[in-house]
Amino acid sequence: MLWVLNSLGVTNLSSLSETTDMTASLTTQDFILDEQVQHLLRRAHQRASSIFLSVLADAQLTPTQFFAMGRLHETGKLSQNRLGRLAAMDPATIQGVIRRLQERGFIERLPDPNDRRRMVLSLSPMGRDTVSALLDDAKRIGGEIMAPLAPDERETFMALLKKLV
Repeated sequence: MLWVLNSLGVTNLSSLSETTDMTASLTTQDFILDEQVQHLLRRAHQRASSIFLSVLADAQLTPTQFFAMGRLHETGKLSQNRLGRLAAMDPATIQGVIRRLQERGFIERLPDPNDRRRMVLSLSPMGRDTVSALLDDAKRIGGEIMAPLAPDERETFMALLKKLV
């Protein structure tokens, strides 16, 4: 803060009140919403969610539900805790997602063959059929999201996103 005040010509704190308005306007000018990474990521997320929901509207699955099912499709049987971690969802979110998917018949809870105290989750036959039927559409969603970028920009963007997460 002192270096800002010095750059404004303030050498003693008695003249601080005279420069308060100038300092506030500098801070305000430095913050441009459309230049903030958090705002741009939120807008990109909104766009991606909108594309996802429009392409997969008939399946009536949210992105989080589809991603949980997709992770089970990739890995097979998992504990709820492990699925939540692999799908990047907190425990409360994954619990709700699993409950809704189970109510709709997309997943099953099965006894863990290695630990009778524990249950594991698996796609039901209907869940496997649903994910398989939606994979091409899911790939298309990625293409639509990345459509504004040139092929080399897509690779760079993906590499940078992976560094952030």
